[in-house]
Amino acid sequence: MRRFTQGFYGYAVALFVCLAGVGLFMLVAPQSREEHIPRLDYSITVANFGHEVPYQVWAPQKDPSGWVPNSNRIAKGEGGAQVLYLGYATAARQHAMFAQSDEKPAAEFANRMTGIAKPAGNQQVGDVTWEMRFREDKKQRSLVRVLPDVTLVITGTADWPELTELAGLLQQRGKG
Repeated sequence: MRRFTQGFYGYAVALFVCLAGVGLFMLVAPQSREEHIPRLDYSITVANFGHEVPYQVWAPQKDPSGWVPNSNRIAKGEGGAQVLYLGYATAARQHAMFAQSDEKPAAEFANRMTGIAKPAGNQQVGDVTWEMRFREDKKQRSLVRVLPDVTLVITGTADWPELTELAGLLQQRGKG
């Protein structure tokens, strides 16, 4: 028995036993090669947000093709204002988030959501102009639209065409 536990032969046997154990584990462990991004329905969150705020809520009329809505929440912003967040994995599997709030001042809300205060230009989406912002260190692109009663922000690592696609699908929902 001592021959199996000492020297090079013992080392080789121990290594073989470990590799056999790993191989057996890999054989019986469930594996999936398919991507799995959890899909979360945001319709109830949007409806609840509409009941809590004094303005008409904006939301996508439908999800962009190939996008997966994977997060949504209502949170308190500065000064007690309500903020709605809708998160997506885009068709290119980048991140995009839509946020809206009536937080005042609107510029501070937009700056906080985008991480930068300096506009990089404008983007025309249909007949609406959105302000473009780009944060180089995080490769974060953002579109900002300030309306009299609400500020809309679309931001993330998604490219400009993807963010523009989401902006084009936004529409006002009825109050409550």
